[in-house]
Amino acid sequence: RLRSLLGNSQRLDGGAMFGNAPKALWSRWITPDDRNRIPLACRCLLVEVGGRRILLETGIGAFFDPEIRDRYGVVEAEHVLLASLAALGLTHEDIDVVVLSHLHFDHAGGLLSAWEFGVAPRLLFPRATYVVGDEAWERATTPHARDRASFVPELNALLAASGRLEVVAGDRSATLGDGFRFHRSEGHTPGLLLTEIAAPQGPLVFAADLIPGAPWVHLPITMGYDRFPERLIEEKDALLTDLEGRGGWLFFTHDAEIAAARVARDARGRFFAADGVASLG
Repeated sequence: RLRSLLGNSQRLDGGAMFGNAPKALWSRWITPDDRNRIPLACRCLLVEVGGRRILLETGIGAFFDPEIRDRYGVVEAEHVLLASLAALGLTHEDIDVVVLSHLHFDHAGGLLSAWEFGVAPRLLFPRATYVVGDEAWERATTPHARDRASFVPELNALLAASGRLEVVAGDRSATLGDGFRFHRSEGHTPGLLLTEIAAPQGPLVFAADLIPGAPWVHLPITMGYDRFPERLIEEKDALLTDLEGRGGWLFFTHDAEIAAARVARDARGRFFAADGVASLG
């Protein structure tokens, strides 16, 4: 069973999110506010299979103090993902596996408890095995100056000390087993893991920051946060071509309106998000 879960939402600068695309173009897709920010989700995917609950990402969470929360446009002060789990009758203690595409704070910050004055954040999901790619782990351990601020300094130490960390070197995880495999991408950050799930409606890929939402399915559209936009476009082209040929779907973590969509091409051969749905499950 696949269920989409909302975490804390953000509002970030639209120009940064759309790279070199002009505002006259991207504002047709998402309307900015008076600070030029656009709404973004931090959506997670809960997979229930074989008696296990597997959570793909945890969103940004609520670990920032109020000043930093405002700087990064985090809307809610409470830990929204925990509330989303509670709405299903679950807690973070019911999760068996957490898969992280990479360790930027808007994808992994939800691993931490909500901010409290004078209290150090603690690691949540105490029964879960945490799965992360080897290159992503190395990047978080020794970040580049360009993206150092995107990581949570104390998170790596907490994950390593948990004794429940699997650092994946290939396209499969011993923890996840059959039914899951990884695509890898380097354009946004080293070793970005894109989890593919064998689903009844066709393969579903958690697109993470390779394709953060439906507008970014269009090949030329990249983010200002990407390391190598041209390489990212090539990786996106390869993935979309593969999925379109197999009747595949994308799961969007940052799209404020669409949780998942089928990969399709229009009459001119351009990729687009078809049959979009607002939620799964």
